[in-house]
Amino acid sequence: MKKTVTIFISAVCFTYADAQPKTWDADAAHLHRAEKALTDVIVHDVFSPNVASRIYAYANIAAYETLVKQQAVYQSLYRQLPGFPAIPAPGQTVSFSLSSVYAFLLTGKKLIFSEPALQDSINHILQLYQGKKITKSMYDASLAYGKQVSDSIIRWSAADQYRETRRLRRYNFSKAEGKWIPTPPGYMAAVEPYWNKIRCFTLDSASQFKPPPPTVFSKEKESLFYREANEVYEAGRNITEEQRNIANFWDCNPFFLQVEGHVNFAGKKISPSGHWISIVSIICQQAHKNLLESSAAYTLASIAVFDGFISCWDEKYRSNLVRPETYINAHIDESWRPLLQTPPFPEYTSGHSVISTAAAVVLTAIFGEGFAFNDSSETEFGLPTRHFPSIKAASAEAAISRLYGGIHYRPAIENGQQQGQKIGEWVLKKIHLKG
Repeated sequence: MKKTVTIFISAVCFTYADAQPKTWDADAAHLHRAEKALTDVIVHDVFSPNVASRIYAYANIAAYETLVKQQAVYQSLYRQLPGFPAIPAPGQTVSFSLSSVYAFLLTGKKLIFSEPALQDSINHILQLYQGKKITKSMYDASLAYGKQVSDSIIRWSAADQYRETRRLRRYNFSKAEGKWIPTPPGYMAAVEPYWNKIRCFTLDSASQFKPPPPTVFSKEKESLFYREANEVYEAGRNITEEQRNIANFWDCNPFFLQVEGHVNFAGKKISPSGHWISIVSIICQQAHKNLLESSAAYTLASIAVFDGFISCWDEKYRSNLVRPETYINAHIDESWRPLLQTPPFPEYTSGHSVISTAAAVVLTAIFGEGFAFNDSSETEFGLPTRHFPSIKAASAEAAISRLYGGIHYRPAIENGQQQGQKIGEWVLKKIHLKG
């Protein structure tokens, strides 16, 4: 009998809390540390891109909602998000910096699996605050207020249908021609087929920005669908070194398999949500944003990404379109393999195209059209830093990377970008962080 052995490999190291601050604002540095600590645990726990977006969103909202209580420029999310609780200001003198970072970490801890790992980071970051001139009573009051905010956010999150969708995980694959089926090497089960049932933050419904339908499926060589598949095939056969670098940089596959004989090497990487959270950290530090400004940027981007995943997944399981790998193997070249591993969910639209564009729209509103930066998000996974002349240029590269990687047809990319553009603009219309 043949045996298959799966070995899990992860590049995650829970060490960021020990790193030196990379920003001029020490309080903002603590939040950036906390974001990276949460990302490390999300990677370690192998959360799907959708679930990762949920964790980031609630944790960042907790931090932001704490900070707005100390000033009048930024506004609460109360009455801006559905069912959002009215959280009172603290009754005692607190360090809002400490309260907000603690609220962020406590909320994240409630939503992940590896609580002890995140608790290590919590303990270290709290030690950094203890080194400041904060009295014992103020320190205790700050932690108590951070917990109060976190508890309110967690109660609010419990009504978003997430727990209910955990009971709906079974998914029946369609046997109709042109519909999605699992792909090699893992032939994994469908990821989050009921994600459109999750409560949106800003969208009226999951289908509010429903994209046009994908190209009609056809096996005929003269058909548009065949030409779109052949474009993916030829792109893979003639890929340049730069295109290969782009595809690998934006792969963002939280769980991938490499098969050698009967041994499966399973790796873990940052998710699309985590990559954009890292970009927020990079550009906030480059722009010298203070704690509240940084928190606002994280929060707005998290909301856009969260709603982007709901909108995208609503379309994915409606159109349920076959992946290029399946089609090309059946109708063009049975030996062809994509550069990137095909993710376990339907093809249309491209998730990275949707959420990257949505994130770029809201971040550009904060940082400006020509904000250039160096993205080092993937260096810990062995990939070099890439330079972008603007935030939107980064999102455009993320989108086209899916064609180079062999996992999306062009319409999923371009229509996904349009979908993400509408979502980003809608978030800016619905959420007003400044008065």
